[in-house]
Amino acid sequence: MSAIAARDITRVFETRRGEVVALEDVSLEIPDASFACIVGASGCGKSTLLNIMAGLIRPTVGTITVDGKPVEGPGADRGMVFQSYTLFPWLRVRDNIEFGPSLQRVSKRERREISGRLLEEMKLSEFAGAFPRELSGGMKQRVAIARALANNPEVLLMDEPFGALDAITRAAQQRFLTGIWEQHRRTIAFVTHDIEEAIFLADMVFVMTPRPGRIRAVIPIDLPRPRSFEDVDSSRFTEIKHEIFSLIFEHEDEEVREPAIPA
Repeated sequence: MSAIAARDITRVFETRRGEVVALEDVSLEIPDASFACIVGASGCGKSTLLNIMAGLIRPTVGTITVDGKPVEGPGADRGMVFQSYTLFPWLRVRDNIEFGPSLQRVSKRERREISGRLLEEMKLSEFAGAFPRELSGGMKQRVAIARALANNPEVLLMDEPFGALDAITRAAQQRFLTGIWEQHRRTIAFVTHDIEEAIFLADMVFVMTPRPGRIRAVIPIDLPRPRSFEDVDSSRFTEIKHEIFSLIFEHEDEEVREPAIPA
C-alpha cells in the first residue's frame, strides 16, 4: 500500500508579476514504511510539494492521500520537521515533546511515558528539563523529531532538517535518523539539496525538474542496510550520485527566469 499518493498535483502562486506555476502534473507514490527523498534544483517546488503533503497549503489541481485518506489540512497522522527547529523556547525539552499529545488530550501519565521513551531513544534523557536555548543544533533537531514522533504519526515529513548543521553534526544526525527510522518504520518524505544525504538515507529518490516542478525520475537506492559512511566511497554510491546529478543538471541551460516563490 502507498502511504503517500499524489495524483496530478499542480500548484499555481499569484504574484505581483502574474501567475507562477510551482508544480505541474506531479504524481508519485511512496510505499508504506519506506524512506523517500526529494531532490532538485533550488526553487523547483520541493518544499511546496511537502507542504501540500502536510496540508499546510492546498494544490490548485490534483489530489493527495495519506493511507488512502484525502489530505484536507494538517493532521496528527503526519509529523512535520523543519530546518528551523520550531521548538517553543519557553517550554522545556520534555514539555516540547509532550505538546502534541497534550493537545490530543492524552493523560499526563501516558504523556510522561511517551516523552520518557522518546527522550531515551533520542539520547536526551539528561536534558529533559533544559530549555531549547541550552541545546546544540543537533540536539534541538532531535527534540523536533521526538516531538513529531510523540503523536505516533503514520508519516514523517522532513524539510531540510539538517540543512543548518555543520558537516560533522549533520553526518551524525543522518546516521541517527536512519537508526530511528529502522526502529519505528514510519514512512518518511525528506526534502534535501544534498544528493549524498539523499542516497545515504533513502530507499528511493524522486528527482524534480526546474520550475515548474515535475517528477523527472524515481531512482531506487539498492545499497544494503544498515548503511555506514564507508558506503559513500563505494562504486555503486558514486554511480547513483552521478546519475542523479546528470538528471538535475541536464536541462540547466533551459531554465527560464521567473519570479521567486516558496521552494
